[in-house]
Amino acid sequence: MRFTIIGAGGVGGCFGAALHRAGHEVTFFARGAHLDAIRRDGLTIRAPDEAEVVRVAATDTVDDLPPSDTAIVAVKSYSLADVLPVARAVAERGATVLPLLNGVTAADELIAGGVSRHSVLGGIARISAARVAPGVVERRSVFQTVVLGELDRSRSARTEAIADALRGSGIDARVADAIDIELWQKYVFISAFAAVCGMSRAPIGQVRDAPGGMRLIERAVNEVVAVARARGIELPPDEAAKTTTYLSSTLPAAMKPSFLVDLEAGGANELETLSGTVARLARELGVECPVHETATTVLSAGLGSESYRIERAHVRRDNDL
Repeated sequence: MRFTIIGAGGVGGCFGAALHRAGHEVTFFARGAHLDAIRRDGLTIRAPDEAEVVRVAATDTVDDLPPSDTAIVAVKSYSLADVLPVARAVAERGATVLPLLNGVTAADELIAGGVSRHSVLGGIARISAARVAPGVVERRSVFQTVVLGELDRSRSARTEAIADALRGSGIDARVADAIDIELWQKYVFISAFAAVCGMSRAPIGQVRDAPGGMRLIERAVNEVVAVARARGIELPPDEAAKTTTYLSSTLPAAMKPSFLVDLEAGGANELETLSGTVARLARELGVECPVHETATTVLSAGLGSESYRIERAHVRRDNDL
C-alpha cells in the first residue's frame, strides 16, 4: 500500500517507519532541519527495545509527493491549518485521509478546509513518542495503537485494508464501529488530564495528593462528559466514573500529559484543542464548565496574549513536521 505521512514527528515518524519496514511505499512530508536530516542521514527511530535508521523518501513540496492510497495526518493540532493544502492535494489525487490528532475536531477542520468528506476518516493514535532532534524520533512506549473508522459509522473495505497494513507493520490497529464515540472517550481523558496537570504545573500524582485534587479531577472529567452528551455523543453510562478512576488511581503518579511537557518547554501547545474547545462547546450548548473555563483563562494568561501564543506557534510549528 502507498502511504503519505504528513508530519514526521513522534507519531508520524514511528508509524511511517513501521510501514516502510513492512514493505509499504512511504513518503514523508516534512520541513526544515528535520527534513534536511532525514534526507541526509535517514530517519532515526529510538524505541524501548531497539534503534534503527530508516532510509525513506521525504519532501516539503506538494508537487513532489507521489500518488498514495492513504495519507496519515500526524501533526499537532495547531499545525493542521498549515498542512491543509497538502491534505487537500493528496485527497484530490485519490488518497484517503486519516487524521491522527488530539481532540475531536480534526475531521471537521479538514472538511472545512476543502478536503472532500468522502475522503476523510476518523482516527485515534495511542503512542508516547516525540521528535528529540532533527532526524531523530523517540518512541517511549511499548504500545503503538491506531483506531480508525468511517465518519458515518459504516464498514468499508478501505478501513479494513488500512488496518490490515498497520497490523502487518507491528501496529495494534482496529476498525471502530463508532469512531465518534471513541474519539470522545479519548478526549474526555486527555482534556481532563491536561487541564488539572496544566493548571497545577505538576504530574498527576501531585494533583491527586493535593487538597481538593481528587475533586478537581472528577469535575474536569464530568464537564467533558456533559459536553459530549449535550452534543449527542452516546458515551457509556459509566464513562465518567471509569475515566475518573483511571486518572485518580491507575495512571502512574509521575505521568505528565504531553500538554504539560509542551507547556514546560515554553513552546506552542494544544490548549485551544483541549480545554479551549471544551469551554467553547460548553458555552454553545449551555453546559456549565467552570474547570475548563478556568483552565483556558489561567493557562492563556500564563502564556501571555493571544498574539504571543500565535507567535510561539509559528516559531515552533516545524517541531511535528
